[in-house]
Amino acid sequence: QVQLVESGGGLVQSGGSLRLSCEVSANIFRSYALNWHRQRAGAGRDWVAQEGNRAQHYADFVKGRFIISRDRATNTLYLHMNNLTPEDTATYYCSAGSAENPRYWGQGTPVTVSS
Repeated sequence: QVQLVESGGGLVQSGGSLRLSCEVSANIFRSYALNWHRQRAGAGRDWVAQEGNRAQHYADFVKGRFIISRDRATNTLYLHMNNLTPEDTATYYCSAGSAENPRYWGQGTPVTVSS
């Protein structure tokens, strides 16, 4: 069974922090690179970060503010988001596979950053 379920989104003030979680089915967690993406209102979906082969990669617009991590004990992917700005307001999705064309997607969790 393929399952990616995001949680942790919500409303936060500018400058604040939030941690997103993605529970991943075990077979997917073990086999694929895992990503976070986001989609802002009226825009396309942007790749945010990837964790694969114990290496982390980030889009330039989140470098130094966001941290992606993988908990192998619980099959959970995290995105720790710090120093948030209103421009980070989006629906955040986790995915499994390549950053450009993931094979599996979660349903998304909304994040709103107030100014």
